[in-house]
Amino acid sequence: MPFVNFKLPEGALSRAQKEELVHRTTDMMVGYFSEAARPHTMVLIEDIADGGYARADEVFTVPDAYRARD
Repeated sequence: MPFVNFKLPEGALSRAQKEELVHRTTDMMVGYFSEAARPHTMVLIEDIADGGYARADEVFTVPDAYRARD
């Protein structure tokens, strides 16, 4: 069973964008493993809250201008 896990900043994608990500990711897995993989492909999208991760010793916060609007 293909399993894909995305960890994204909370609010970075709208609900519609997440749905598109799921569909496109599933299609990609089918391209690699055949149509038989479609019903078994699991895509997990985890929203990570501001301050919940860092890079280069800097805690990350998504600016309001970049937050998705549902």
